[in-house]
Amino acid sequence: MIELAVIEDNRLLIDGLRAWAQTVPDIHLAVVTATVDELLRDLSGPHDVVLLSSSLRADPDPAANVRRLVGAGHRVLIIDGSADISMVAPSLAAGAHGYLTRDHDTAALARTLRGIVSGGTSWSLGPTRAPGASGVGRPPLSEREHGILMAYVSGLTLDSAARRLGISPETARTYLKRVKAKYRRIGLPVYTKLDLARQVRADCTEGTSQKTQEG
Repeated sequence: MIELAVIEDNRLLIDGLRAWAQTVPDIHLAVVTATVDELLRDLSGPHDVVLLSSSLRADPDPAANVRRLVGAGHRVLIIDGSADISMVAPSLAAGAHGYLTRDHDTAALARTLRGIVSGGTSWSLGPTRAPGASGVGRPPLSEREHGILMAYVSGLTLDSAARRLGISPETARTYLKRVKAKYRRIGLPVYTKLDLARQVRADCTEGTSQKTQEG
């Protein structure tokens, strides 16, 4: 059973999520709050995944919300309306485990939650590729590699991305070199920031990816 927490302040969406969760046998909607503070004060956990709205009135910065929740030990799936990678990347760089646009159906939401609980990540800005469809997928990235990639393609310089992640510029360069090498090993040559941004955008239309452990 997946214990799901939701941070959302739109009553219509909340009612829809409650009705949906009652129809899915392996997902239990454990708690709904309107703010990050409320969830962090909640003692009914632990929760397997936190479904986070990107447009909270009281907490309008989704990347800051992700950092707080991940820092408290939560796995976070963001639901948003934007398919713009420059809007998506800061939240993923902050540590979000998944990102779905609101045009996905509830079956995609359930698949994504199951994938995150099993240890994967899912970044989808459009319809996810059907299982077994052609495509080489994406390489497994460590938490740090994933973070530096997302910060970098969001438009930051590498030095600024390093500061955001609390690492040195030289360490950031090392992680970025590893990212590029991993893409090349699976037949996806990436050399420039534009190449990386295009590849991340392509990745976001595919399914769930496993991340390696930090080594």
